[in-house]
Amino acid sequence: MESSVQFEKKRLVAVLSVLTFGLTALFAVLGLGSVVPTTFVLGFFLVVPLVALLGDSLPFVADESDDAHVGEADVLGDDPIEELRSRYARGELTDEEFERRLERLIETEDAEVAGSGRSRERVFERE
Repeated sequence: MESSVQFEKKRLVAVLSVLTFGLTALFAVLGLGSVVPTTFVLGFFLVVPLVALLGDSLPFVADESDDAHVGEADVLGDDPIEELRSRYARGELTDEEFERRLERLIETEDAEVAGSGRSRERVFERE
């Protein structure tokens, strides 16, 4: 059974590090003598390294393969129309959804072109 809450491994390690440091500082301010080094050692020398090393096998840590979709968008470039076309070609969008999003992108580009002073023809030269 897969957990519905998923964390990126890097973000989880960062949160655990900040939490460990914060709790260690809080316990030091409160004067809890033996709890301070225990929290520090358990956090920074046990929990954080274990999550960093074994995080992929934990049920609440997202697989790095889930990030492949994000990397795929970066490879396609900054052209949202090309990305929209490729999603339509893969069957991820219906005809109506594709047309609606394409019109919205064109309207957005028109507004950007009007604001920047460039001509509309120059924006659509790449198509």
